[in-house]
Amino acid sequence: EFYILVSRESVHVPPDFAAEMLPFDHTVGEFRVHYAGFFDPGFGHDAAGGKGSRAVLEVRSHEVPFLLDHGQTIGRLIYERMAERPQMLYGTELGSNYQAQNLKLSKHFLPYGNLSSD
Repeated sequence: EFYILVSRESVHVPPDFAAEMLPFDHTVGEFRVHYAGFFDPGFGHDAAGGKGSRAVLEVRSHEVPFLLDHGQTIGRLIYERMAERPQMLYGTELGSNYQAQNLKLSKHFLPYGNLSSD
């Protein structure tokens, strides 16, 4: 099964960094915390029109059932310094889809009820 969750904490990626979400603990089994775990420079950052953005997690347990407790740490962000600062930051000026997001599906999903029966 596949679940969409949202982080409790806001994410702030500074303009000179990018981040990747990785599992917090690899020993919990075949559990994937995020399928699109890359965070662009400026994601959730004040300089890009954000005031912190929640990370939406696409979670799947592959082999065995997995129980999550409220507040349980399941992922971590690894920050990498960019070779140079990008000319444009991920954010409101670019019309970035996930800046200042809360729990929402990827832009690739249609809203329920907008499905055609063609």
